[in-house]
Amino acid sequence: MSIIEMAGRISQIQSQLGLTGQSAGTTSSTGAGGQDFATVLAAAKARSTSAGLTAGESAGGRTGSDVVADARRYLGVPYVWGSTDPAKGLDCSGLVQRVYADLGVHLPRVSGDQAKSGTAVASMAQARPGDILAFGHPVHHVAIYIGNGQMIAAPEAGDHVKIQKVYETPSAIRRVFSAQPATNTSPALGAVPYAGLFAAAGAKYHVAPALLAAVAKVESGFDRSATSHAGARGLMQLMPGTARELGVDPTDPAQAIDGAARLLAGNLRKFGSVPLALAAYNAGAGAVQRYGGIPPYAETQSYVRKVEAVLAGYQS
Repeated sequence: MSIIEMAGRISQIQSQLGLTGQSAGTTSSTGAGGQDFATVLAAAKARSTSAGLTAGESAGGRTGSDVVADARRYLGVPYVWGSTDPAKGLDCSGLVQRVYADLGVHLPRVSGDQAKSGTAVASMAQARPGDILAFGHPVHHVAIYIGNGQMIAAPEAGDHVKIQKVYETPSAIRRVFSAQPATNTSPALGAVPYAGLFAAAGAKYHVAPALLAAVAKVESGFDRSATSHAGARGLMQLMPGTARELGVDPTDPAQAIDGAARLLAGNLRKFGSVPLALAAYNAGAGAVQRYGGIPPYAETQSYVRKVEAVLAGYQS
């Protein structure tokens, strides 16, 4: 390994351990305000670490098998250090974070913190598909166990997301989802109007039912006939053009919830966090991309805070 390669590897490990300073991230794309996207994204996530589902909570009855199935979608994606965008590439912790975000659970960004998520598994003998495998002391690499002594990982620069043998004993094994679907995935939603529709759409599109309910609460107060001054209609306050694109009647609760779940699922996949997904729901994905984070609109910033507050109440 050359000196240049060694320096790059040291920087890579520092990033995965969360040890880099504010000056790191010079390779990140820069937003309109001059801040790099990674900094803005980290700040957005820090505003609400409890928003959305966190490790250990259920997301529409998801299981470890769902984790493996989702991880397989990223096979072949090139390794790109520091990236969480599969369109550009993924690093090891970016892959793990992305897969769980697809399923409605939002893990920490760096591998050292991911190795503390969920619940501990004693050894590989007890490991199940979907478990997070962490390597090193301190942790410098993570992967997703798929069974039979194999894992899906983004190994290193010059490589790609692929299936590998578990080449050494992990320093930590963490379980986020149980082996079997939960029988009651959203107990706090029992008294919420349309709880069954939120649960069904959440399971269908891998979005937390509590998140859908929180959006409906803030958007319309669960009023299917609500109309905003801007023309948004129905329970989920879909604009007419958006409703047409989704092929739904915004005044029909089942169709509106289904359409909103599709929108939020897409936003979660695209931006990787609940706050940014909510900002995109309110202000549009273009605005979030343009500002590299939550747009500086008072209405949107207030909206994100309100939904997160309602969501936290449903999850408590």
